[in-house]
Amino acid sequence: MNKIVKRNAKDSVFTNLFQEPEYVVQLYKALHPDEDVTEDMIEIVTLKNILVDGIYNDLGFTIGKRLVVLVEAQSTWTVNIIIRGLMYLVQTYQDYIGNERLNVYGSKKIDLPRPELYVIYSGDKKIERDYITLSEEFFGGEQSALDVRVRVLSDGKQGDIINQYVNFTRVYNEQVQKHGRTLKAIQETIRICKDENILREYLSKHEREVQDIMFALFDDEQILDAYTRDVQKQSRAEGEWEKTRKIAFRLFKKNRSDEDIIDTLDISPAELQKLKSEYIPVAANNV
Repeated sequence: MNKIVKRNAKDSVFTNLFQEPEYVVQLYKALHPDEDVTEDMIEIVTLKNILVDGIYNDLGFTIGKRLVVLVEAQSTWTVNIIIRGLMYLVQTYQDYIGNERLNVYGSKKIDLPRPELYVIYSGDKKIERDYITLSEEFFGGEQSALDVRVRVLSDGKQGDIINQYVNFTRVYNEQVQKHGRTLKAIQETIRICKDENILREYLSKHEREVQDIMFALFDDEQILDAYTRDVQKQSRAEGEWEKTRKIAFRLFKKNRSDEDIIDTLDISPAELQKLKSEYIPVAANNV
């Protein structure tokens, strides 16, 4: 039987899972176990296509006077996730102010929902702290005009939706290691997770959709890897710098580590810093 891949499947499993209010409720209860919440209390405010190229992997929702923003870090750790969270928060507030028709130039104080920023990390690196902050990670702990505090979720409690999602990604990584980026790896991931009661209800209900999403992500990564191999073979002449710049920006958006980018593009640390300095205003303009 031929496998038909949906080329326009843009969501990650993370975003697809939390498009459904019942799982957002479970997520909120995992974050705030002492609070009662129902589906009708939640409004999804997830942003699309501002922080990543092609693949959307963030979640935002409001509940009462609280704005919850989650950033999926996948399995590669980077403190740049703080910047992503900040950019996401600023854009979400901008949308909120516009939708509510609030006057930020008026004398009356506007009413804003209180933000909470989280990152779900599913990699093997041990993150010692429950929170990471902009001031500590980027400014040596010195006070500045702005600080951002992000709570790191790396496991959750046994059986809750965070724990299940992280376990799903770990099973997935194991199967990719065993079978490569193949349909077999995807099918085995789904089978094992259903057998072990990891997102069983969701996977049973959306199995074909999940297969398509994951296969589309394989396709995106293969295209990117093929492009980076071409860049490696090309010279560092001035006329080729723009190609290196473009692929570097895509890698930044995917939150690849500095070491990975240097190795992939075969560039020096100095060239990496130059690319980062060029990328900052581009990323800011996309907010």
